Amino acid sequence: MAKGSGLIWATAEDLARNRPVVLSLYRQILRALNSPELPLGHAARLAKKAECRAIFIFGAEERSLHNIRDLVEAARHTLGLLNRGRLP
Repeated sequence: MAKGSGLIWATAEDLARNRPVVLSLYRQILRALNSPELPLGHAARLAKKAECRAIFIFGAEERSLHNIRDLVEAARHTLGLLNRGRLP
């Protein structure tokens, strides 16, 4: 891993290692948004899914290991809230 101005940038190996985790979290969040326990109508559910896709697409451009780690932690936190029937 190369260091540049205090930040550690992701290498191709790092990105390949994080890919299955990120894809799994993305799929789990989309499945959790389909839960009948969430107080969402059809349109609101679709809007939340679109928001989730946008965040993950934006996150796919990230190359800082620290920011990738923060995004994964935020996704895990969001998944925890959704599994408890709460909206993030």
